[in-house]
Order: sequence, then C-alpha cells, then structure tokens
Amino acid sequence: MTQTDNAALKFELLQSDDFGRYLLRDRNEILQVLRQLIAKRSMVTAYLSGGRDFILTTVLAIDDDTLIFDPTPDELRNRQAEAAEEMICITQIDNVKVQFPIPGFVPTSFDGAPAYKVPLPDRLLRLQRREYYRLIAPVSHSLICQIPVPAEGGAPNTYEARVLDISGGGVAVVVPPEGVEFTPETEFTHCQIQLPEIGTVQASLRVRNLFRVTNRNGISMLRAGCEFVDLPERVASVIHRYILKVERDRNSRERGL
Repeated sequence: MTQTDNAALKFELLQSDDFGRYLLRDRNEILQVLRQLIAKRSMVTAYLSGGRDFILTTVLAIDDDTLIFDPTPDELRNRQAEAAEEMICITQIDNVKVQFPIPGFVPTSFDGAPAYKVPLPDRLLRLQRREYYRLIAPVSHSLICQIPVPAEGGAPNTYEARVLDISGGGVAVVVPPEGVEFTPETEFTHCQIQLPEIGTVQASLRVRNLFRVTNRNGISMLRAGCEFVDLPERVASVIHRYILKVERDRNSRERGL
C-alpha cells in the first residue's frame, strides 16, 4: 500500500468564520460521514501519538457506538496503535478531506477475523468540496502574495506569504511568522500576486479560516484560507488563464511532450 503526500497532511482547524461548516459534533452527521467512509472503503491514515508514525487501515463497520478497524499486517504497528493514547485519523471521501480523533485500538473480532474497535468520535473535521477548482502551486516556481499592512505613522509594511493554492475564488497562503494578524474576517487590500508569464494581479483578500497543517515528517505550518473580495472579472480571467496554462504544461510533461 502506498500513501500520497496529500493523504499524509494533518489539518487542525484553529479559527474559522463559519466553524460549523468544518467541525461536526452532531452524532447523526458524524455517522453519515463514517458510513460514506465505509461504503467507499476509503483508506485511513491513523497517526500515532506524536504525529510522526502512522498506520494504514480501513473502517470495516459501525457497531452500536463503536468503530471497527481492520488490523495492519505489521504487528509492531498494531501494538503501537493499541498503546497509543490518541490517534488522528485522516482520509478522503470524494476529494473531501476528513479527520477525526480516536483513542488507542482495542482488540476484537469481526466476521470471525481479528479486528480493532474504538468508540465513535465525538467530533469530525470535514473540509468541504470547494466551489472553484483550486490549483496547487507548482513546484517549478513559487507563488508569492505580497500583503500590505498599515504601519503607524508611515508607509505600509509589505509582507510576503507563500501561496499554497489558487483559484478564481481565493488563495491559501502560509501565514507569515510575525507582523500580520490572520483571523477570520480580517481583510487585506491591494494584495499582489505575480503569475509567471501571465502578469501581476491585484486584489483584496478576506481571511476565512486558519489551519495548522502538519506533514508526515512532523513539520507544521499555519495555513490561511482567503477569499477574493469583489474581484473584477478581468482579474478573474487572468487567474483562470494562469491555471489553464499550468495545467496544460503539467499535462504535456506527463505525456513526455
């Protein structure tokens, strides 16, 4: 079994302008997502305590108030999962990222075979499908969003934030380590993004959510999801043209052209 980089990311919602869109606490809503997970036999990455080690498993069934998991072929990992105080489960359902915490595995059986059980999670993070297609920033060139921030008694300070993805609706950026407050509903005007071979676009941004993202190497960063505010049609067209160009170039490389 293999694990993609996308599946290896752990998202922790820190702040959001609409918390309920992402974090579910209602039991019926959580059950609905978990049943979809079982029906699609989605692979689950369960991070062990500390976040560096993980196991790959699947949810086999829901039995009353417990989840039944498939054990891994690696007995050492199984023992670690039994000893863990908490594990963070990450998966995807139709390209929607899902995350929920569970305690350590408890041995049981399912359909006559060894299995593990845990209580149903009391909360579940679901990153819903986006309205706009989002382009992951290409590795061939970095995208930087220049964010002017007013300074007392002088010209605005300009901070550079690395763009993680971009669409006609907004961008996700790495939050600068200091000097800029990123909280939901904060607006930044006159932001600029240089799109290689296309041109520079200027737009206002409104912060919608803030996540802590940790990769499988344990490296974490703060990710801010921002939407464009009153984006002119001509600017949206420039962004769309850039996305199409990057996708076209990427497809050509994959075909060896």
